[in-house]
Amino acid sequence: MSGPAWAGRLGAASAAIILLLLVTGVPARADGWRERQWYFAPMKLAQAQRLANGGAGVTVAVLDTGIDGRHQDLRGAVVAGRYTPRDEPAGNTTSGPHGTAMATLIAGRGHGDGDGLLGVAPRSKVMPIRPVMDHTLVVEGIEWAIQRGAKVINMSFELDSDGTLEKAVAKAAAADVVLVAAAGNENSGVSAPARYPGVIAVGSVGRDNKVAGFSNHGPELDVVAYGMGIPVARPGNSYAVTNGTSVSSAIVAGAVALVRARYPDMSAAEVVDRILDTAIDRGPAGRDDRYGAGQLDVLAALTAKRTAETASPAPARVTDVPVGAPAAAASTSDGRLPPLLIVAVGSLMLIVALVLLVMLRVRRNS
Repeated sequence: MSGPAWAGRLGAASAAIILLLLVTGVPARADGWRERQWYFAPMKLAQAQRLANGGAGVTVAVLDTGIDGRHQDLRGAVVAGRYTPRDEPAGNTTSGPHGTAMATLIAGRGHGDGDGLLGVAPRSKVMPIRPVMDHTLVVEGIEWAIQRGAKVINMSFELDSDGTLEKAVAKAAAADVVLVAAAGNENSGVSAPARYPGVIAVGSVGRDNKVAGFSNHGPELDVVAYGMGIPVARPGNSYAVTNGTSVSSAIVAGAVALVRARYPDMSAAEVVDRILDTAIDRGPAGRDDRYGAGQLDVLAALTAKRTAETASPAPARVTDVPVGAPAAAASTSDGRLPPLLIVAVGSLMLIVALVLLVMLRVRRNS
């Protein structure tokens, strides 16, 4: 075969390879846990995170069993918390897996090159406050969170109270804090503190968008979110898959963090209204006791038009991709190729050119 013909065929093959790379992209290495976050696609979380800069600047108080701040997916995400019975800092506690799971759903940052779990708001911060089995201690925790500047409080637990907890919730709402709580898992009435006024009461739906059989319901229910087959982190760099309205509450709390980051001037009451008003209507038309206002639509909550003339969102930083964001979030919004892909294609073209040069020289000397 003549030199020019041989070179032409090799050039055509190289062009085909480059075209294939342009179509398919360069695959990012990711572990199995990131891939199990199936709810990212239907919730369009990559796009939502870009619009709100991943929730940067917002702190979510997690009233729970404690957070393992040493977990590889939470490094840099945990701020100082409180262990209320002893009036001492919470530190890197591993007192229970539940709080670590909720924290990662909210603010998980992943690790390495596409490994681990991402939270709904991966640039937000989480504030661990424990425990949650005594209403007096929970009240102290809520007040502590208010004083330390938490803009969102997640309460993925059920707890009866003598009325002091309801008053603390009202105080937090009056202090411009958005409170989110799990409706409960007994297929019964909405539990406290979720049923209190001023709290977003969250139920669960499965991958099919149907209410989970365990999810509590009633007139106090506000919204539903995914809560079945959800991967979560556990203390000691471990992972699990779980179900429950606790999971759904944490996902909604992460969504609230995104809204508060995008609209820093928006009041807590307006944030709550926005979450409910933009929910996707499920079940019977209009509000009902099993779906509440509907299913969480975080992207709609971030993009719905505001009525106040002076209100405006914080500038979207579409190039500021959330920490550890999946490959889908790595492209730029104006259609340009990601830098990694450009480098890969350029390197391949250089290699092909060098191979052509060497082989042509060999043929001339033969």
